[in-house]
Amino acid sequence: MKTNSRYFADVLITAVAPAIWGSTYFVTTSFLPHGYPLTVAMLRALPAGLLLLLIVRKLPKGIWWGRAFILGALNFAFFWAMLFVSAYRLPGGVAATVGAVQPLIVIALSRLLLGKAIRPLAVLAGLAGMAGVGLLVLTPKAGLDPAGVAAGLAGAVSMAFGTVLTRRWAPPVSNLTFTAWQLTAGGILLVPFAVLLEPALPPPTIANIAGIAYLGLIGAAFTYLLWFRGLSRIEPSAVASLGFLSPVVATLLGWLALGQSLAPAQIAGFAMVLASVWFSQRATMPVRPIRPAALPEPANHPT
Repeated sequence: MKTNSRYFADVLITAVAPAIWGSTYFVTTSFLPHGYPLTVAMLRALPAGLLLLLIVRKLPKGIWWGRAFILGALNFAFFWAMLFVSAYRLPGGVAATVGAVQPLIVIALSRLLLGKAIRPLAVLAGLAGMAGVGLLVLTPKAGLDPAGVAAGLAGAVSMAFGTVLTRRWAPPVSNLTFTAWQLTAGGILLVPFAVLLEPALPPPTIANIAGIAYLGLIGAAFTYLLWFRGLSRIEPSAVASLGFLSPVVATLLGWLALGQSLAPAQIAGFAMVLASVWFSQRATMPVRPIRPAALPEPANHPT
């Protein structure tokens, strides 16, 4: 049985991924050309995946070809496409709040596909996390667009299925190889949509190249390696709850780097999100078995 210290070490390592994802909005708006979401998503996934493939030098075999493309679509291609549609059609706060339903979907899918028990504390933590994200990023003027909300929900469902199936289909290879397969497959699936639906990118600047390199090498290859590592060691619902950290980091970066102010409601949202993440981990933390007390040895009597 895994000790509590080892468990929380795995949680902290996995939490680095969504914390880095919180910088995606800042990097995208500050370093990349606007209006090319599918192209940027493809450039984020495919070069990083090919680079990892060159490192591991191992291709899928048999059924893993299909599984790699299914997971590449769920975790990257379809998820990122829906994420961008949601971001374009909804205010950022509404998009983030809609996407925050993902941990609750993961809890339900874990029950259906993995046979995991539904823990009331994990459900309450997920609801609290959604409320915290709402306080953190919603504004009074935020509007709802049905297509944007549908895209946000579709993206959350896609990532939730990808999260649970990644755990169900435990691959017979290292996390580095598994990450390489999925990133490459997701990038390949995005190529035709980027080419057909978007105009060609303008000549890249040094800032554009730096932004793409960061999103690909750090924001995709490195972070998803940590994410899939976590999924191999921690329950999917606990991993999914760490996604609440992304809007926290995004808001902090907006405050520190862009000079945005923090309202009292946002500070309360910070507290609720962090409490939600904590209780989600407590709900799924392995219970150490109770060792029976040692019985006294019988006294040696002379015969």
